[in-house]
Amino acid sequence: MKQLKLIGFILLLLQPVSAFCQPVINSMFREPEQTCLYEKIELPLNITATFANPFDPDDVDIMVTFRAPSGKEWKIPGFYNQVRRGGFYARFSPDETGEWSYVISVKDRNGSALSERKTFKVVPSENHGPIRIAQNKRYLERADGTPWFGVGLWYNGINDTRVYDELQSKGVNFISHLIQPLETWSTGLGRYDQTISQQIDEMLEELEKRDMQLALNFWFHSFLSETVWGGGNIAWHTNPYQLICKAKDFYSSDEAWKYQEKLYRYMIARWGYSSSLALWFVVDEVNGTDGWVTGDSIGAANWARKVHDYFKQNDPWNHPTTGTRSGGIKEWWDRGYEIFDMPGREIYEAQGFPINTTGQIDMDKTHPLVYSYLNYHGQVKKLWTNYEKPAIIPETGWDHTFYEMSMPGYQAMYHNALWVTMATGSAMSPFWWAYADQLNDNVVTNQLRSLRMFTEKIPFSKLTGLKPVESVNPGGHAFAISSDQLVFGWAVNANTDMSGKKVTINGLRNGQFRLKLYHTWSGRPIEVDGNAEPVIKAVKNSVSFTVPVQKIEGGHARYVGQDVAFILEPVD
Repeated sequence: MKQLKLIGFILLLLQPVSAFCQPVINSMFREPEQTCLYEKIELPLNITATFANPFDPDDVDIMVTFRAPSGKEWKIPGFYNQVRRGGFYARFSPDETGEWSYVISVKDRNGSALSERKTFKVVPSENHGPIRIAQNKRYLERADGTPWFGVGLWYNGINDTRVYDELQSKGVNFISHLIQPLETWSTGLGRYDQTISQQIDEMLEELEKRDMQLALNFWFHSFLSETVWGGGNIAWHTNPYQLICKAKDFYSSDEAWKYQEKLYRYMIARWGYSSSLALWFVVDEVNGTDGWVTGDSIGAANWARKVHDYFKQNDPWNHPTTGTRSGGIKEWWDRGYEIFDMPGREIYEAQGFPINTTGQIDMDKTHPLVYSYLNYHGQVKKLWTNYEKPAIIPETGWDHTFYEMSMPGYQAMYHNALWVTMATGSAMSPFWWAYADQLNDNVVTNQLRSLRMFTEKIPFSKLTGLKPVESVNPGGHAFAISSDQLVFGWAVNANTDMSGKKVTINGLRNGQFRLKLYHTWSGRPIEVDGNAEPVIKAVKNSVSFTVPVQKIEGGHARYVGQDVAFILEPVD
């Protein structure tokens, strides 16, 4: 018996000291003395603690409490980064100038530790901060109040600075990007793939350099599909959640949710700081998953609510959320649009939308381009009418269209979708699927820059009294949004050109307006009788203008084309 006690005592002595001691905050590798407003602070933490899984806050819980000059406190969880020296880090971006302070707390199974309070100074910067929903509820702005209108598309490739430079040069200020689940068969549940995480780190860093934004989609439908749609749409076999539930039960499984809560905490801790993280894109095409098709569509919506609520309660930067159902005409997701901060309606026109079905343009009474822009107009208008939120089209295009991707008609269709959604009230351009060789000649063109140049003229987030107004363009169509500050819109005639056509905007207050006409393809203003900004008068709550006929001048034809954009500014 004495021998057994002696052996036990020796084994006790051989145990790591950390197994019996409370955690210790040894030091930080770098202590910031000064940083810039909305810029990243990264604290590498040297911590001694007892844990089996460094990713699990139930094993080791690190929290940094930042205190702003105003007295507001931010609680930011730490996270484990295996790639960079295999240690714990905390990331933060301050939203006030002046002197800040912070305290680090660590808790493990043996107890807790608290650091001394440290201070640092925040100075002004040119960074405008992360995206947020504007007070008018219809548009977006940066944290410092700078208006922001999104112009971009899906990019699902690897980090490539040449691509980012190309997109930036075309006027793109956001990309949407899907990721593989961070929990893999290699990591197991509750541990997160550090290669994928590092790629997102690098993507955000590159986008921050270019003042571009990221819509991060973290539940792409295929990873939650075991049977739905087939082929490459099935990737549940790669998802380790199948160890604890079936695909159809993913949305309702309590055990799956426990792992998800820790996953979302990790995502907020690692990427929430970034001024280039625009959207938490929760789920893409929820109806492409077994949890919807063979499970419970209402349960899927309840899960979406839980995810949204988690981010609202735990993301200190309050990045907006969105999520989608697929793009067929019948795939309207009212519950989802009610839940997420930004209702996102997908559109794939060949999946039930009005479209030329004869296969011959001259055999159909309506031009396919007309069908197309009216489809986009109708869906954005429906979002605007039903939900007092920023409306977006988070996935569309690809080859579910009347025109093949290599045809000029495809480019015209894409061009029209850009402008009609903007003129109908969308807060971002349609998220075209996706950056690729097949699309780039038609999609990644200077017309993106032209749209960006136009939207930069409109302080969307500052507009009040917003409402769609009736617009008339005989032989074609016109669309406009009115506000207390200005009116903006787009007029089109797919069957001929807009030169000489009269456009009428109804529902305005009487008085004088300064007209700014805009060439949507070239990005230049259009003069009217030599006047860049003629003044026109609204009578009986209606104002009209005629698009000028451009003739050859200086060896250039100056052809107006089949559409024009316009801004009407009240003249005091």
